[in-house]
Amino acid sequence: MENINDEMNINSTPLAEKMRANSLDEFIGQKHIVGVDSLIRRALKANRLGSCIFYGPPGVGKTTLAYIVAKSLSLEYVKLNAVSSGVTEAKKVIEQAKSHFELTGKSTVLILDECHRWSKAQSDSVLEAVERGYITFIGTTTENPHVSMTPAIVSRCRLFRFQPLTLEDIKDALLMAIKDKARGFGRLNVKIDIDALNHFAMFANGDLRSAYNALELAVSTTPMKDGVVHIDKLVASQCIQRPVISVDENTYYDMLSAFCKSLRGSDSDAALYYAERLITAGCDPLLICRRLIAHASEDVGMADSNAALMAMVAMNAVKNLGMPEGNIPLAHAITYVCEAEKSNSVIQAMNSAKHDAEYNPDDNIPEHLKNYHYEVDDVPEYKYPHDYGGYVRQQYLPDKLKDRRYYNPSHNGKEKGMIRKKDKFQ
Repeated sequence: MENINDEMNINSTPLAEKMRANSLDEFIGQKHIVGVDSLIRRALKANRLGSCIFYGPPGVGKTTLAYIVAKSLSLEYVKLNAVSSGVTEAKKVIEQAKSHFELTGKSTVLILDECHRWSKAQSDSVLEAVERGYITFIGTTTENPHVSMTPAIVSRCRLFRFQPLTLEDIKDALLMAIKDKARGFGRLNVKIDIDALNHFAMFANGDLRSAYNALELAVSTTPMKDGVVHIDKLVASQCIQRPVISVDENTYYDMLSAFCKSLRGSDSDAALYYAERLITAGCDPLLICRRLIAHASEDVGMADSNAALMAMVAMNAVKNLGMPEGNIPLAHAITYVCEAEKSNSVIQAMNSAKHDAEYNPDDNIPEHLKNYHYEVDDVPEYKYPHDYGGYVRQQYLPDKLKDRRYYNPSHNGKEKGMIRKKDKFQ
């Protein structure tokens, strides 16, 4: 039995860093952003990308793509982390960028990780530099920039939303790391079982960094036997810190589907069974909670709004109490959602409104609803509902959509006999 660390003979640089893509062709996933004929490819070819913000979940390639963009533009670049940098660091970068611009006519790329953590003062400090072309700003964040960042900086950037990587993306990346002799484990004889590879991919939750870290831990801690480092499902489950799922991948998703359909079908016995079967098999209980919350609104909705509250209580209990204590309120909520009266009026209303928002947009907001901060002549008066006893009839939708009806109460539960206010006062 040999010492695997001696055999690997690698430095302490994490695998995730060593396997970081160096070009768009090496980049894994996010085809909607970096695919053939994508905006980024066209913009880089024309050398006209400009400032942008990459946002999405961790471990999906935001910082990697920022580096690739900076290198592709053949520009100097500086990387800061918003957690540890302040106005002083920003001003120093701007001064250097200004001098570089005046000397060469080229901007400097500022890559700012966790950019949502910058204060308004920090964000404002780079605005002029961005406008004058000294700085090309590339921010990366796990938060929605429309909510977490100052509008001034967001309005000057193109936004790119990253998605969690697919199971196939992660499996391909791990196999590449195992075979790569220069950056990965290609100099070792690493054998990974298919179910171990699937386990890494499934429980990485779309986070490639997490998958790389788990694989690296597995390889570095597994003794070599007969010249082979063998990674099986048990090793994989220990290294990614998720229990082994005792069912195959197809059965796992079939059980989730059966659980959801049992909720919708008001069969509490079946829903409880599938929930417990999934938990016993190693499924994260929070995944069940998330599905339960969604179905509490999708399938119960306005027929009994307490179902959504019960589902949220269950998630809070599982998070704060843990298992097995959290399993009791979870079972309580599952039973409640199943036995509650059913209505899909909420999701039907949402889908109808979404369709109009996407395919029939009309932003001609009625004048009396606009946000006037100054006195304007000939603007129809906005009627304050409380001056009329809580409701007064007036137009809220744009003219083109004024007769649209999205929400239609069902005849079940608390919706039975419900008359919408604007119908009641017609």
